[in-house]
Amino acid sequence: MSTTETAKKEPQKLDAIVFGAGFAGLAMLHKLQNSLGLNARVIDKADGVGGTWHWNRYPGARSDTESWVYCYSFDPTLYREWKWTERYPRESEIRAYLEHVADRFDLRKNIIFSTAVLSAHFNEKTSRWDIETDKGDRFSARFLITGLGILSAPNKPPFPGEERFKGQVLHTARWPHEPIDFAGKRVGVIGNGSTGVQVVSELAATVEHLTLFQRTPQYSVPAQNHPLDPQFLDGIADSLEPYFDRVRKSATVFAFEDAKVGAMEVSAEERERVFEKAWRDGGGFNFMFGTFNDIAVNRESNAAAADFIRRKIAQIVTDPAKLEAVTPTDLYARRPLCDNGYYQAINRSNVTVANIRQNPIIEFTEKGVRTSAGEVELDYVIFATGFDAVTGNFTRIDFQGRNGVKMKDHWAQGPRAFLGLSAAGFPNMFSLYGPPGPFTNQPPAIEWQAEWVSQAIKYAIDNGIETIEATPEAEQAWLDECKRIEEMTLFHKIDWWVSGANIPGKVKAVSFYMGGFGEYMKHAELCASQEYKGYTLSPAKARAA
Repeated sequence: MSTTETAKKEPQKLDAIVFGAGFAGLAMLHKLQNSLGLNARVIDKADGVGGTWHWNRYPGARSDTESWVYCYSFDPTLYREWKWTERYPRESEIRAYLEHVADRFDLRKNIIFSTAVLSAHFNEKTSRWDIETDKGDRFSARFLITGLGILSAPNKPPFPGEERFKGQVLHTARWPHEPIDFAGKRVGVIGNGSTGVQVVSELAATVEHLTLFQRTPQYSVPAQNHPLDPQFLDGIADSLEPYFDRVRKSATVFAFEDAKVGAMEVSAEERERVFEKAWRDGGGFNFMFGTFNDIAVNRESNAAAADFIRRKIAQIVTDPAKLEAVTPTDLYARRPLCDNGYYQAINRSNVTVANIRQNPIIEFTEKGVRTSAGEVELDYVIFATGFDAVTGNFTRIDFQGRNGVKMKDHWAQGPRAFLGLSAAGFPNMFSLYGPPGPFTNQPPAIEWQAEWVSQAIKYAIDNGIETIEATPEAEQAWLDECKRIEEMTLFHKIDWWVSGANIPGKVKAVSFYMGGFGEYMKHAELCASQEYKGYTLSPAKARAA
């Protein structure tokens, strides 16, 4: 459709528009449509609900959060009727859950699928957002809410010669919907973050040979996944509100209790006992935050945890060369991983670890991948190289606020938004789980933010407020607070995807509030209780006149 034809198309007027049909978009649409009774739409480029779980269908893909807190809690009946089958649900079960939510709350009627947003410009004459899509559709919305996700814009580094490769190249974040039979195939996996660990764990026993192209060895602990007893879920449902109130007031919004003491405050024997119990109980976040309260901030405590994991790896990986390759030596300060037999997979005779820090990938060939150590012949190459995380999806849409300011320019030195919700200069726009926001298990945090945003919108409507807009001062103060807290942690000492280090040329930035979700809620609640202090509230022109 030409630009002229698009310009002629009359925009559809809405109260609110939401980008993304994952956990955030569905929660927000439910609030707008069913609680506030507003005329709202969700737009998603996928052909179904699920957000990141629509695309991430790779072998082994599952949440590393316990299923019973990787969900909504706003409806007791929903919670009781949906029975999760495993501690850590597979992507298919999460997607089925979100499809169930969309149907149960009659959300599909207001979701526009298979449509990409090209631009969203704030119109200063109308105080509305003008949105255009790749289908030529135009919308005019009073409020714009993004649920774009921080892990949804795929990162695929280029390598020379990829077009020559006679096998198949896949990316975990854009996995085909049709099943692939890897039996008897030679498979290369590039990347060993959370995704790569899951792929290797799942495929090693199936393929003829698996080569892991690894740059940085990871610390990973067992997931200890297991089936769930429905009665266990019913027990939570019996006290749903207090249970989730406790979960949300924790630092990371997981099912476990936050640790109360530091690792160096107990004896060496007690440290070993606590780490051993956490290893048997399973869970990456549990190991980092449920054992001792200072692993992420105290170098000595961090070293104790890292040493324990290294000793466990050495008990599993018996080949000396492989052990050296997969044993991490840096800080235990990336996203804490858990696995379903990763090191056992590495130990298999049909698995090879290629150290691409020592021997970088030079090019693809017709038969496979050539590193500086030689050619590896492959049938499949799987990129498990993650995402242009946090800001990737924001900078790929043409967001424009007041005075023609582009979001990509406003965020050129890193993301900045008051409470991670509202960027200065972008009125009536809110971002669920946007940066720099809380570093947590997402669904319960997203649900809470959706309620907060819905109340802010209701306040604006009820009080004749035309625009609600974060002030530059509040935005800067929040960014300063996020920086202050992150600099107290060891996460600040590591180059990883959270800081943008995985994307060449991307500015290293603070992307999260690391103070815990309990403290985050206090900041947001104080803002709302003080008539949205930190925002400029502009009355409607007619009312002002």
